[in-house]
Amino acid sequence: MEMRDFIVTPIVIFLVFAGAYFVRPRVTDSTIRKYFLPALAMKIIGALAVGFIYQFYYWGGDTYNFHTHGSRHIWEAFMDSPEKGLGLLFSGGEHGLYYEYSSKIPFFTDPASFFIIRLSAVFDLLTFSSYSATAVCFSVVSFVGMWMFFLTFYRKYPQIHWQLALAVFFIPSVFFWGSGLLKDTLMIGCLGILTFETDRLFFRKRFSILHVSLLIVSVVCIFSVKKFILQAFVPAALLWIYMGNLNKISSLVLRVLLFPVLIAISILSTYYSFVKIGEGDRRYAVENIAKTAQITAYDIRFYTGRDAGSGYTLGELDGSFTSMLKLAPLAINVSLFRPYLWEVKNPLMLLSGLESLTFFILTMTLIFKYRLDVARAFRNPDVSFSFVFALIFAFAVGVSSFNFGTLSRYKIPLLPFYAVALALIFYENKPKKSEELETTE
Repeated sequence: MEMRDFIVTPIVIFLVFAGAYFVRPRVTDSTIRKYFLPALAMKIIGALAVGFIYQFYYWGGDTYNFHTHGSRHIWEAFMDSPEKGLGLLFSGGEHGLYYEYSSKIPFFTDPASFFIIRLSAVFDLLTFSSYSATAVCFSVVSFVGMWMFFLTFYRKYPQIHWQLALAVFFIPSVFFWGSGLLKDTLMIGCLGILTFETDRLFFRKRFSILHVSLLIVSVVCIFSVKKFILQAFVPAALLWIYMGNLNKISSLVLRVLLFPVLIAISILSTYYSFVKIGEGDRRYAVENIAKTAQITAYDIRFYTGRDAGSGYTLGELDGSFTSMLKLAPLAINVSLFRPYLWEVKNPLMLLSGLESLTFFILTMTLIFKYRLDVARAFRNPDVSFSFVFALIFAFAVGVSSFNFGTLSRYKIPLLPFYAVALALIFYENKPKKSEELETTE
C-alpha cells in the first residue's frame, strides 16, 4: 500500500456508498433494505482486509502479483502511451511490441490470471492504480452478483429473508476471500449473476437484451478464469430447469411418466456440456480431469503449499477416475466440515475451523432434530439445484487441493449455495414438524 491508497481509496469508497444509496430503493423493498448497505460494507471491509493480510502476514501472494506485478505495468503503459496500454491490454498473452512491460508481468502467459490482471487494469485507470481502491472495485462486482443471488431466492421465500441474508452475505470466509483483488471475488460475483439470470430466463420467462448480455458475460468470465466452476454449475442448473418445469405439470401421472425421461435428458445434456466446456483446454477434457486433479492436489500439497503447515491428504490419487471417485465422500467432508478444531495451526485456520463446525452442527441438527425428509426436501428444485452444485463443487475442490489454506479460498463459491440449501430445507421441514406435533397432541 502506498500514499495514493490513502488519498484515492476514501474517495472511491464514498462514491460507492453514494451510488449504493441512490440505487438501493430500486433493488430492495422495505423488508430487505436494511441488509443492503451492511452487506456492501462487509464486502469493502473484506477487500481491504485481504490487502492487509497479504502485505503484512503473507508478505506477498496472488493479489500482490495481480496488481503490483500485473495491472500496474499495464497502467504505466497507458500513462506512457494510450496506444501501448490498449495494445498490452488486448495482447492475448503475446509479448510482441510490448515486451518492456509484459516481461515484468509473471502471469502474462497465463490466460486465466491475465484475465484478472486485465480487469484490474481497467479499474486502475479509474483509481490511478491504487491497490486498495481497485480492490474495492472488485468487491463491488462481487457484491452486485451476490445481491442478485440473494434476490433469486428472496423473491420465492420472503419468509426467511434474514436466513438467506446470513447465508449469502455474512459467512466470514466468503466476505473475506470473496471480496479482494482475487480470482475468487470475480467468480463468486459471476456465479450470483448467472444464477439470477438463469432463474429470470427459464423460470420467470423474462427476456431482455441487457439480462441475456449479463448472462453471457458471466459465463465468459467464469469460462476464462475457472472452467471447472461451469462444469459444476451446468449439471446443477440443468437439473434445476428440468425439475422446475416438470413441477409445473399438473398431472401426477404425467409427471411420473416423464421423470425417467428427465433423468436421461439430464445425464446426456450434462455429459455434453461437460465435454464442450472442456474443449480447447486439455486439463479439463473429460479424459484428463482425474489427472488434472492429481497434479493440482500434489502440487499444492508438496510444492506450492509445502511450507504452509496446513496440508491434508485423503488417500492416494493415481490419475484415474476410479481413485478420484473413491475419495468423493472424504473430499466432500473436507470441503464442508474440515479443518476440525484440533487440526487448526494458525489464526486463519481457526476462522475456517469454526465456520466448518457451524456447518456441521447445522447439518446434524437438520438430520436428527428435524428428522430430515430427504425425498420431500429434494422435490423442491431450488433445494436440488443449490445442494447439487455445492456437493459437486465440494468434491472438485476437496479432491484437488490437499491444503487447508488453499481450500479455504477455493471452496467459497460453494458455501452460499450450501447455506441457502440448508435454509430452504429448514424452511421445508419446519411445517412438517409442526404438523407431527399437532397430530401427537
